[in-house]
Amino acid sequence: MSLTLIASDLIALAHQLRRLRSDASQIPTDQLVSVPTALEDAKEVQRQLSKLEGADVPAWKVAKSPEGEPVVAPLHPYFDDPSDAVIAWRKGMKIEIEIAVELCQDLPVRRDTSYQRADIEAAISNVYLGAELVWSGISEGANISFPAFLADRLGNVGYVKGPVLTVAALHPGSAFPLKLWLNKQLAFDAAGKHPTKDVLTWLCEYANNRSRPAEVLKAGSTITTGSLCGALEVPDPGDVSVQLGEHVLLDFTLS
Repeated sequence: MSLTLIASDLIALAHQLRRLRSDASQIPTDQLVSVPTALEDAKEVQRQLSKLEGADVPAWKVAKSPEGEPVVAPLHPYFDDPSDAVIAWRKGMKIEIEIAVELCQDLPVRRDTSYQRADIEAAISNVYLGAELVWSGISEGANISFPAFLADRLGNVGYVKGPVLTVAALHPGSAFPLKLWLNKQLAFDAAGKHPTKDVLTWLCEYANNRSRPAEVLKAGSTITTGSLCGALEVPDPGDVSVQLGEHVLLDFTLS
């Protein structure tokens, strides 16, 4: 791993992001103690921040940089049981309704060949509905510096895993009737669609990133795949209710 910032700058930024998250406060990008320009620097800050926050569950979100490089960030806090979810609401928080997958086998880095979509699907044991909460201590989010936003765990501030879905949810081109209520007010009622029309796109691309750390895509890991409804603002704390199709329900509370 080749870093351009010195270690003390990386650690100072991780501590600053940690304080912003703890205080639920935001600052503009130019007030950060340092602004990473290289993704490797951002990944190291993210690693330090995750250690400070105690993010040690093998659960990840996948995304892509503006230059097209696949990236991940740990999901923390992560809740398997919606009734146990303890996530603090904060001003400017957004919610993304997503499909998550659980791996039943390792996906080690391949040096000579690439993973095909069928290889990824074969490594998946379970499919779930889930909800990701997004908020960043950087007031502009990723608009000024994507590496800084990557360092801030791609804005993840919590994830709630919901009910099991059928594997049909992974079929390319799938669209799902999706409703989202925030404090009993209907916030989304339309077909839920992945931005790439295939929920496995970013996971496949990340699996084929030869510079990724080997420990991320291990058996037992949960990976959430991208929003079906965009990022919707959560104006107040309170109840969150999600319905996918006719019968799949997910309910939890933001305190």
